[in-house]
Amino acid sequence: MTASTGKSRPQGAARSPRPTAQGGTPSSRHAPPCGRPGVPASGWRRHWPRIKRVLPWIFLALVVTLVASHARELDWQEVRKAIRRYDAITLASAAGIAAVSYALYSCYDLLSRRYAGHRLPAGRVLAITFVSYAFNLNLGSLVGGVGFRLRLYSRLGLDQAQISRVLGFSVLTNWLGYLLLAGTVFVSGTVELPQDWKLGSTGLRWLGIALLAVAAAYLGLCAFSRRRSFTWRGHELALPSWQLALGQFALSASNWLAIACVLYVLFRQQLAFGTVVAVLMVSAVAGVVTHVPAGLGVLEAVFIGLLGWKFSRPELVATLVAYRAVYYLAPLAVAAALYAVLEWRARHLRVH
Repeated sequence: MTASTGKSRPQGAARSPRPTAQGGTPSSRHAPPCGRPGVPASGWRRHWPRIKRVLPWIFLALVVTLVASHARELDWQEVRKAIRRYDAITLASAAGIAAVSYALYSCYDLLSRRYAGHRLPAGRVLAITFVSYAFNLNLGSLVGGVGFRLRLYSRLGLDQAQISRVLGFSVLTNWLGYLLLAGTVFVSGTVELPQDWKLGSTGLRWLGIALLAVAAAYLGLCAFSRRRSFTWRGHELALPSWQLALGQFALSASNWLAIACVLYVLFRQQLAFGTVVAVLMVSAVAGVVTHVPAGLGVLEAVFIGLLGWKFSRPELVATLVAYRAVYYLAPLAVAAALYAVLEWRARHLRVH
């Protein structure tokens, strides 16, 4: 019997655990981080967070090893000769197409204005996206894609929620075009593969079908889903209209095609355009997995691995050096100057 209630506790009933000084109960403090409540994770699931952190480094180590082995075997004198063989018209054409690509990417954030619900001037949005993209390619997504957008948009009055919506919409737009373009190219069966590539044409087609299915599912959700928002890990994800979704596909696929055109021109049309697109798609995913800024070494390793049977290594390396100069370094110089102008204007407006 208890003195306070006058009621007896059923025999064998468990007492409620007392809160500890650290807050919570002993069982809650030592609760397993994953798995079903009260059931500790078993096997590989228990180690998955650690594995997930280590995997990119393992992949990076393999890429660095591969690149180092290729670098030792290269005749760098031949690479220099191959670079000198580029004429001014070829380089100017590649630079012009690169400018088109940057313009297309800059429209991602312009498309997101309606989705994020802000009314910043189109010129400011285009400038911010251009700067973010150039620094993203060369220094990584945390510095370019996230850091520059947070700084520049916040100085123009956007709150963190709006900036997050702009950033999420831009990232999603980029990969939606990837799904559409890569899926179409893989399904077409026009890609020339090395004879010893284990995936084979059939496997590549099935991969393309899967990519197109994901793209179609997204468009279907935007067009027909009655539920317009979802919560994932505490973040609300709102579906755009089907018109905005179509705009995402069109802009992003056009941008990926423009990037492939830059490489196609620098290869002097010696390679089928579909193959250029396919190898670019593979190198893009490899760069994301390794988290290497500018995909340094990853791009080269993928192109040498997939096209080394068709071109000499000095010729491939020369093409990729020219590509980096045209698509990465030259726009970065322009973006740095533009960023200085944006910072000056922001300070000038704040003073006045």
